[in-house]
Amino acid sequence: MEALTVIFRTMLIYFVVLLIMRLMGKREIGKLSLFDLVISIMIAEAAVFVIEDTKRPIWEGILPMATLLVIQVGTSFLALKSRNLRFVLDGKPSMVINNGQLMRNEMRKQRYSLDDLMAQLREQNVDDINDVQFAFLETTGKLTVILKDAAHSKGTAESSRGEQVTLPEGQKIRYESLPLPLIMDGKVQDENLEKIEKNRFWLKSQIQSKGISDFKEVFFCTIDHKGRLFVNSKQKQ
Repeated sequence: MEALTVIFRTMLIYFVVLLIMRLMGKREIGKLSLFDLVISIMIAEAAVFVIEDTKRPIWEGILPMATLLVIQVGTSFLALKSRNLRFVLDGKPSMVINNGQLMRNEMRKQRYSLDDLMAQLREQNVDDINDVQFAFLETTGKLTVILKDAAHSKGTAESSRGEQVTLPEGQKIRYESLPLPLIMDGKVQDENLEKIEKNRFWLKSQIQSKGISDFKEVFFCTIDHKGRLFVNSKQKQ
């Protein structure tokens, strides 16, 4: 009889956990940040408690999991509105290679060894650090690599509508993060404009050429290492 109880509890908790993970969204399946990992571990622990101890009421396991669901969904919603909160929860990508040079202080800060770096470079078929323009250690632990050939190529500014604007001769853009957000949910990222030695006047002229009159009308705008401008207006949502 006890065996049947364990089987029933296991099946019930399985579907409860499956439902909770589905409600948390595809982001939880696609990647696990530190915050996601903590939530996932706690859900697993709560599930195990009510499966192993058949004398414990099953709601004592479901209630903590439902609470964790509310915490996760609530913080995810708030993180959509606050970039600073996203940085607190998920952290920031770390640049470990800049123009073929190892950022040793950042690697030491992240406790990221040379063996780890070389292993992840080999996974992307990169065997020479000198060929790397930028390499970023993402918040998920994945290494994003941009080769020098790609970083030095010249392009055109391109909007989400497929329109292209030729960049003026002599325009100089320096990148410290790729792609570089310039507008997020209507808010201009002035510190990123400074990185590429541009100002709000330049940015406004770029979005006006796409038929957008105000920064508040822009949901997301970035510029990449090829000089391509991606603009997504709120009207498209």
